[in-house]
Amino acid sequence: MWLTRKQFREGVFARDNNLCVICGEPADAAHHIVERRLWGECGGYHLSNGASLCPGCHIKAEQTVITCEEIREAAGIIETLLPSHYYKENRVDKWGNIILPDGRRLIGELFHDESVQKILKSGGVFDQFCKYVKYPRTLHLSWSGLVDDDDRMLSDQKHFEGKQVVVTPKMDGENTTMYNDYMHARSIDGQNHASRNWLKNYHAQRAFNIPEGWRVCGENLFAKHTIEYNNLENYFLVFSIWNEKNECLSWEDTLFWAELLEMQIVPVLYVGEWDEEIIQSLYSPTFNGDKLEGYVVRLAEKFNYGAFRSSVAKYVCEEFRQKLQAGASHWRYKMIIPNKVKGISEDVTS
Repeated sequence: MWLTRKQFREGVFARDNNLCVICGEPADAAHHIVERRLWGECGGYHLSNGASLCPGCHIKAEQTVITCEEIREAAGIIETLLPSHYYKENRVDKWGNIILPDGRRLIGELFHDESVQKILKSGGVFDQFCKYVKYPRTLHLSWSGLVDDDDRMLSDQKHFEGKQVVVTPKMDGENTTMYNDYMHARSIDGQNHASRNWLKNYHAQRAFNIPEGWRVCGENLFAKHTIEYNNLENYFLVFSIWNEKNECLSWEDTLFWAELLEMQIVPVLYVGEWDEEIIQSLYSPTFNGDKLEGYVVRLAEKFNYGAFRSSVAKYVCEEFRQKLQAGASHWRYKMIIPNKVKGISEDVTS
């Protein structure tokens, strides 16, 4: 149950006896363990996301010198509560930056905020950040069904109303991010897989043209997952490009940069003003001769990383959801069956 701001403050102080949970001194702050701006409308006002802190410990918590885990343990909080667009296994700092098992941090949606930059610099933790960024979770449109318990759905689509949107097929591949010196799947430090070998060569031929601090996000479609593709334009299809400020380029600029980088863009189903009736009618069982998993809607305009959850959403068809819910073994543990690119007939398995 979410509380009002007043209820949150009073409840946190009452639970902690008005004392700092870290040092025992009188408390003056009902501290949000995970920043309230990350929670959307609810503001993170829940007792499991609050702790009483004195002025000195409050500053250290804001600097992330005192970790979220240390605060929860000191306050006797068992539940690790995170905003809904985070995966439950994520470990994050106060500002929502994901912390990797080796202690490095990924740049999160509030990292470039001037006030956040200032407090992190004062805490001396900047050297813990790497330049790589985890692709965010895409929420489901309200008429899409959830695939598993970890999926999240939009309550409504109001943030798309009156805006220009781009709708593209949801491709059944592996979400992949490329930089000028590295590439990774959804997990930044995930283990290698043979289905990425073709893409490594593709990336090596183009990486030097990706500007410093930029990243290209797309779908690695080399290996068959659930859908078998026979008419692909390429094994890697770009769906977004991000600049050094962690901003997703407008669709127009994405097309421009993809051409410069000699990369293929994911096909387009619709470009125009948001119209829910039109958007819902876009799904068909096949597209370009292959099965269609669903579609993805994004704003045509530029948006920053923090606005992703209100700028991109997806629909997944019933047939595809049922196949995933049937519990078949994951594609990573199956023999690699290459999909087919139009005009390429030679053996690409080596």
